Amino acid sequence: MTTFMIAVISGILYFLGTSRIGYGISSTLGAPVFLGFIYGLLFGDVANGLIIGASINLLYLGVVFTGGNVPSDGALAACISIPVALQLGLDVDTAVTIAVPFGILGSFVDQIRRTSNLIWLHKADDFAAKGDEKGIYRCAMVYPTITAFFIRFIPVFAVNLFGADAVQVLLNYLPAFITTGLSVAGGILPAIGFAVIIMSIGRNELLPYYFIGFFAVKYLGIGNMACAVFGICIAALMIYRDSKKGAQA
Repeated sequence: MTTFMIAVISGILYFLGTSRIGYGISSTLGAPVFLGFIYGLLFGDVANGLIIGASINLLYLGVVFTGGNVPSDGALAACISIPVALQLGLDVDTAVTIAVPFGILGSFVDQIRRTSNLIWLHKADDFAAKGDEKGIYRCAMVYPTITAFFIRFIPVFAVNLFGADAVQVLLNYLPAFITTGLSVAGGILPAIGFAVIIMSIGRNELLPYYFIGFFAVKYLGIGNMACAVFGICIAALMIYRDSKKGAQA
């Protein structure tokens, strides 16, 4: 598939994943692991696409949209870093590191979208003064959606169209110690994502289970699926223990 088509599809995917047209649908479409699957299909490397997408997804497990604000945009991070990584054959850790600044940039893109809605808000006031219900509906739904499409589509399209070559040139000129540092940082970031989600749950007693799982995978050589099965079993035991205590009380 050509770079131009990848850029077009990336822009559309980013819009769909952040459009909030049906929260469940848009949340799924904007999840990095789902986007990794889509890009894997496009590049003919589903396994690597899923691995990169899942690794990026870990960064945003603990992200909470307080008051509807977007502190960091996982969809933008995925729509740029995953196709660039698959095109250039970057390792997972480097792809994760590239994703971080674009995720932060996504919060500014969302602020631009919100600011543009002020135009349609004032337009809606004019329609309301005239008693035009259809005009109010267009200002509430149609016009903001069209505007949001261009605000989200254009930057992702442009970066994917020209960004891979720019990233490749940058990586060629970077010293080895910097690229090594990026890989190390990328390996640490998913662990931070896990820690953030556990802390956001507010149950510090879960941290030992997190560290047990992390070190079991890292040092004992237990596969991710096996670790997940052990985690489910431990969770089931905890639920059974708590329910038994509740029944006794």
